[in-house]
Amino acid sequence: MILGYTAAEVRAAEEPLLAQDVPLMQQAASALATHVLREVAERRGGEPGGARGGVQGATVVVLVGSGNNGGDALHAGALLARRGVQVLAVCTTDAPHAEGLAALRAAGGRAVRAVDPADGASGVVAGGAAGGDGLPPVWLGDAVAEAYAADAVLDGLLGIGGRGAARGVAGLLVGLLADLLDDEDAPAGGAAGPLVVAVDVPSGIGVDDGALPDAPVLPAGLTVTFGAAKPGLLLPPASRRTGRLEVVDLGLPLPERPAVARLAPADVAALWPVPGPEDHKYSRGVLGVVAGTPAYPGAAVLTTSAAVLAGAGMVRYLGPASVTRSVLAARPEVVSGRGRVQAWLLGPGVDPAHPKQARRVRRALDEALAGGLPTVLDAGALTLAPRELAPWCVLTPHAGELAALLARWGEDVDRAAVEAEPLRWARRAHDLTGATVLLKGSTTVVVGAGGAVYAQADAPGWLATAGAGDVLAGVLGTLLAGRAAQVLEDPPLAAALAAAAALVHGRAAAEAVPGGPVSALAVAHAVPATVAAVLRG
Repeated sequence: MILGYTAAEVRAAEEPLLAQDVPLMQQAASALATHVLREVAERRGGEPGGARGGVQGATVVVLVGSGNNGGDALHAGALLARRGVQVLAVCTTDAPHAEGLAALRAAGGRAVRAVDPADGASGVVAGGAAGGDGLPPVWLGDAVAEAYAADAVLDGLLGIGGRGAARGVAGLLVGLLADLLDDEDAPAGGAAGPLVVAVDVPSGIGVDDGALPDAPVLPAGLTVTFGAAKPGLLLPPASRRTGRLEVVDLGLPLPERPAVARLAPADVAALWPVPGPEDHKYSRGVLGVVAGTPAYPGAAVLTTSAAVLAGAGMVRYLGPASVTRSVLAARPEVVSGRGRVQAWLLGPGVDPAHPKQARRVRRALDEALAGGLPTVLDAGALTLAPRELAPWCVLTPHAGELAALLARWGEDVDRAAVEAEPLRWARRAHDLTGATVLLKGSTTVVVGAGGAVYAQADAPGWLATAGAGDVLAGVLGTLLAGRAAQVLEDPPLAAALAAAAALVHGRAAAEAVPGGPVSALAVAHAVPATVAAVLRG
C-alpha cells in the first residue's frame, strides 16, 4: 500500500529529525541520484544497476528553483557528476541552495542562470560574464535546448512548499520544454526526448489535492518522492503527470492515518472474501441485483456476469421478463426472483423512467436502508436514491453523473469542475449523503467514512468502454455481499472494498487483452484469473 501524507504532515515529521541533525537532504539526494543513474544506464543500454560504464558521458540537466527542493536536486547533481555524468544546473533564481551549488561545482558540474530575452531589465548578454550571483547567464531558449538534448532532466523547481504554477523564468522554461516534449516534430534528443524526473513532486501540482494549475506542468516519467508519497502524486488529475512513483523512506514519524492511500495487490488479497471448507453458497454472500431494462439488457448481463465471476455465493436477479431471459441465457447460475440477500446492486442499465424497474430499485433500497444491507448504487439508481444514505451504501458515478447528482442537491458544479477537483467533489457528495463515493476515472477516487480516501490507478486507457462500469459494479457488489457483516461493524471498510474492486477491475482489463482494446464482457471473463493472481501474490 502506498500512503500519502500532506505537506504539513511531512514537514512536521521532518522537524524532530532535523533537530537531531539527521542529514535528510543528503539522504534524499543520494536516493534520487541512484534512481537517475539506474534509469539513464538502462536508457543508454548499460547495466541496470547504474554502473559507471552505463552513464559515462551521459548528460543530465537539473532545473533549479529556490529552497530545499532545489537543494535536493543540486546535491543529486553533484553525486551524478562524480559518477561521470555531465551535469548542467539551470537556475531560475538568484539564490539557489548555497551548499548544493557548492557541492555541484566541486564535483565538476556546471551551473548557469536562465535569462528571458524579453526581460530588458536583465542587462546581461547570454554567454557573458557571471553576474553578482556567480552564475553565468544563458538565454532561456538555449537552456531549453540543452534540457531537451539531455538524457534526463531533473525537475527541482518547486517542492511541497510551492503554491500554484512555476512563475517567471521558471514558468517560461516549463512551458517551452513541455511544448517541445509534446511536439512529435521536435528535433530528436533521443527516441522520445529526455527522461523527466520530478524531484519530490512535479513542479506546480496541488501537493495536497492533486489539482493542476492553469499553466503547464512538466510531465514526469518518474517521480522520486521523499519521506512519504504526497496526496497530489496519487490523486487526479495531477497523478497523470507523476509517471512511475518511487517513495524514498527517510524514517519519518508519520501519522497513523494517511490523507490518501493506494492499495496494492497484497492489500486486496487481505480484503477479498475467500471461502473456507465450512462455507456454503449462502454464507459466501448472496447478492441481489436490479439492473437493465428492455432498452438496456446488456447492462444486466454484464453486471450479473461480473458478480458471478468475482465469486458471489449466489446472485439473485430482479427485472423485466425479457431481460431476465437474457441474463439466464448468459449466466444460468443466476437465480431469478426475490429471496434473502446480504447485499444489493442497484441501477446498471436502469432508466428511471421505466416505472416497474424504478419501483424495484426503490423497494430494494428501502429494504437495504431499513435492514442494514450494503448496497451499490450505480447509473439509474443514483437518480432514484434519496439524499440521506449510509456509509455502507456505495455510490459509483462518473464525473458527469456526480455533477448532475450534486447539482440536484443545490451545488454549483459541472462535469469539468468535477474532473478538475475530483477529491473535493467526491468528498462533498460523501458529506451530503453519508454514503461512500467511488468516483470512476482513469484514477478512481474513493471517499468513505472516517476520513478514508483511496486513489486507484490500475486501469488501462482501453477500459474507457461501454459496459465497463457495469462490470465494476458487479465486482463491488460481490465484495460487499461477502463482507457484509464486517462492513456494518466497520463502515470505513466499504471504502477499502470499493478501492479493491477498482484494482481488480483495472487489472482484469489488462489481463483480458494486454496492451490492446478490450470489451466489457472480456473484462468480466478475466476477473477469476485476476483474483487468483492477486490471492497468489
